[in-house]
Formats: sequence, C-alpha cells, structure tokens
Amino acid sequence: MAILNILRRRFTKVAPKASACLTLIAAAATLGSACISTSANAQEAWPARPIRLIAPFAAGADDAKARALAAKLSARLGQPVIVENKGGAGGAIATDAVAKASPDGYTLLFAGTGYTTNPASGVKLPYDPLKDLQPIGQIGAAPLIYVGPSDSKIKTIRDLIDLARAEPGKVNFGSSGVGSMSHLGIELLAAKANVKLQHIPYKGVTPALVDMAGGGSLQLVLTTVASSMPLIKAGKLRPLAVTGPERSALLDGVPAAAEAGLPGFQIDYWWGLMGPAGMPPAVVKRLNEELNWALAQPDIRELLAREAGVPKPGTPESLGKLISLDLERWTRLIKDANIKVQ
Repeated sequence: MAILNILRRRFTKVAPKASACLTLIAAAATLGSACISTSANAQEAWPARPIRLIAPFAAGADDAKARALAAKLSARLGQPVIVENKGGAGGAIATDAVAKASPDGYTLLFAGTGYTTNPASGVKLPYDPLKDLQPIGQIGAAPLIYVGPSDSKIKTIRDLIDLARAEPGKVNFGSSGVGSMSHLGIELLAAKANVKLQHIPYKGVTPALVDMAGGGSLQLVLTTVASSMPLIKAGKLRPLAVTGPERSALLDGVPAAAEAGLPGFQIDYWWGLMGPAGMPPAVVKRLNEELNWALAQPDIRELLAREAGVPKPGTPESLGKLISLDLERWTRLIKDANIKVQ
C-alpha cells in the first residue's frame, strides 16, 4: 500500500487517469485483504457455539460414556458439548438426525455396533452408512459375554455345542430382537460351530436375562459384561465365554471363545465418534486429536474398564475400515443364515 501511495503522488502530476486507476487498485487490494482475513477468522473460530453429541440410547452404561467424553471435549474445545439422547429403531433415528445435520462440526454422533448391524439386516434406512456420515475416530471396544442358567448342565461353550449337535434346534437362545447384536452374535457362533439353535426374540436383552435367571426356557444369551454382571454375582447366571481375543480381568476363570472351542472367534462391541459427511477436514482433524487425548485420560480408561473395555485411539480412516468390515461381516451372516428382519 505504501508503494501504491508513492506511485499515486508521482502520477497525479502527469497522468490523472493513471492516478485514478491506482486508487481503484489500492481499494481492491484492501478489500481482498479484508476478505482473506475474514475467511481465516471464520475458520479459526470453530467452535464458536455449543456442540451437540447425539446418543442413540437412553440412560445407562453407554450414556455414561457419552457424557464423560462430552465433558472432556468441552474442556478442550472451550465450548459446551451437550449430549442429546435419541433412542429408537436400533439407533437409526439418532444416526439419521446426524446424517441430515449441517456438516459444520456442531452435530456429532456417539455411534456403536448398531451402526453396522442395522443396515446389514436389510431394513430400509433413510441414510447410507458408508456415504452420509464422516468417521472421526474409534472410542473403544469391549468383548460381549455368552451366559447360561447357573443350574444348567451346560457349563462351557463346548457343552452347548455338543448338546446342540445331539439335539438340533432344541437349544434356545434369547436376544433383544431380530437382527440385533445379541441375535447376530449367537448366529455367528452357530455358523462357526455348524449347529442349529432356536431363536426367541425379546423386547430387550434385560427381559431375556431375567427370564433365563428365573428358570425360563433359555439356555443362552449374548450380552454386555455390565448388564450381566449383577446376575452373575448373584449366582443366577453362569458365564460361558467372552467374545474377545483373550480373557477378561473382570471375569476370573472365564475363557475366551477362541480357547473354548471356536478358534479365531471374536466379536467386539465398539463405540465411535462420527459426524455428517462433508465436514471441513480441519474440524475432523481437531476432533480426532481431542478424542485421542481424552482416551488417554485415566478416568476415561477406568470407565471403559468397568465393562472390560479398552480405549481405541486411531484415525478417521481406521474407524471407516472397521465400519466397512463389520458391515460386510454381518451382511454376509444374515444372508447365509437366511435371517428375515421384519
């Protein structure tokens, strides 16, 4: 600008039109500089207002994790991260709300395994799980647990498999509904062991556990460690195996399914952070960095450990790969097992 002023003074004496041109150039340069500055400030301002973290569940263990994570992110980002519970349709209502939100970084999703079991089941959804949402990072993962009645003659997974082979279709298992993780995880066991089990769906996994503990007709349920632990401690349920690659410190003496007759068998119950597709890369990067920082904090690690879970810091790409593999796995199982989801 100083150079333009010098040129303007020199040209004014001999070329008024040239001086006018230089004035226009100077004005344009000033306007361009202001626009660049405004654009940069707009990018640097994120987050400038509260962020919504949509959780596809009501109160419970997963809700506690969402709120603990929200508190960590709030402290790091300098803006409130507010948890909004939107349960229903196996998480599809919450997921659709985020998929349709503005991709500005102010609406996020606390996703879980239902994110892949829902579309795999063949139910028509108003969003595409691989195109309409942006992975930000995995939060953690935990094994599930196979449990049976404490007074049953089935004391191990091998006992269950042997009984199912001896009496095809007469071993009953309960789940929280057709196409749920508690359903598909047992269908995967049956496929791996080449046995036929009889499915009895319930309106939630808790009623199935209570029925089995009370002497009902169920021989097997797959559930989380947190939801089954009270009945296990009360002597009402017997833990048969965990679905992780190794034993859990919370369940002394309970084998992993891989060592209980199902080599290579593993199911992870996972959680992840996502947002609408089209988010600015800088916002995705910042959220991923702050998420990974939060997962390194002792209180978050302890919260996950209460469910035999572990933090899984990583990249948006690693979460995207997990989702793709999970979706492929459950889609193939549903097709091969001829599972009909109504």
